[in-house]
Amino acid sequence: MTVRVGVNLLWLRTGQVGGSQEYLLRQLTGLHETDNNEFDVTLFVQADFAQHHMQIAKMYKCVEAPRHGGVRVLRVLLEQTWLAVKARKFDLMHHGGGTMPRFAGRRTVLTIHDVQYLSFPENFSRLRLTYLSRVVPRSVARASIVSTPSEYVRQTLINKFAISPAKVKVVRHGIDGELGKSATSEQELRRRLRLENKDVVFLPAVTHPHKNHRFLLQLMKSHWVDKNLVLVCAGGKGRSEIEFMREVRRLNLDDRVVRLDRVVDEDRDGLLKLAKALVFPSLYEGFGAPVIEAMQLETPVIASDCAALPEIVGDAGVVMPLNLNLWSNALDTVALRRDTLIAAGKVRAANFSIANSGKDLAQAYRAAM
Repeated sequence: MTVRVGVNLLWLRTGQVGGSQEYLLRQLTGLHETDNNEFDVTLFVQADFAQHHMQIAKMYKCVEAPRHGGVRVLRVLLEQTWLAVKARKFDLMHHGGGTMPRFAGRRTVLTIHDVQYLSFPENFSRLRLTYLSRVVPRSVARASIVSTPSEYVRQTLINKFAISPAKVKVVRHGIDGELGKSATSEQELRRRLRLENKDVVFLPAVTHPHKNHRFLLQLMKSHWVDKNLVLVCAGGKGRSEIEFMREVRRLNLDDRVVRLDRVVDEDRDGLLKLAKALVFPSLYEGFGAPVIEAMQLETPVIASDCAALPEIVGDAGVVMPLNLNLWSNALDTVALRRDTLIAAGKVRAANFSIANSGKDLAQAYRAAM
């Protein structure tokens, strides 16, 4: 029997890319690649979704919701009314944005990418924190199955909300197998960014507080003092952008820090490939996709031991507490173990394929039914 599945993507901001959005879209891509007509999937999307996500729009039927312009209040209202009516026709509804409307469907899968608001409430506005504190526990309680990208998030939900372990399933991130095949050449990036013969360490992350850019600046000033070493930071301007740039100037690191905004995929992949290491000192990650992307492109990883990162990196990278003295010799460690780390990283990255992500999602759907 074919299971009719509706997927709520009204929360997905058209034209923008974030970790949770990429996570779910890759799951659905993997499901399409591995499904043998077990699931008949319909996506409920914002207007213009197909223009920005043409590949997945060709895989599944897409139903556009009335326009709400990304306004959260209007989106929630549509979920409670328009989508609630649509949901009656489906055997299973999948809500991928971390919360569920009151009338979510008879059987439901709820995807929660992370619960950062529990660990770092100071990173959220009072209004947002109040909303999440009320809606997330209710959504978790009512969901048939909850899916998470890591065991860390899974255990956090089980412990915090006292729910049955059987109710929470890990659905792996899926990393695109074509990653890096269109990467900008090292020669072009060095010329354009004036990196010349510099050694590069790379951090691709929005400048939000939990990404912990400041730790790397302190490290560059106090321990990684080789003037030939350059830190390249690429990502959107987050809540700590002003503080980050002020710290660069205060520490007199203007000539050793290259600050890029969000870059195209080709440049990001090229920077990963030319870097001596991906450096990822994040205080909180529900998964941490860049560490697996780096492994797939044969770049060693140096990461913090916070949240999900030790689980995701495993023994395929260098994982350390956020202590400047401990990180001081990390680049030397990477140089000594480079071949071993690259080989282990390739094996680890293969475990996080889009196909495996799709298989995990299918298992979550079956469990919900």
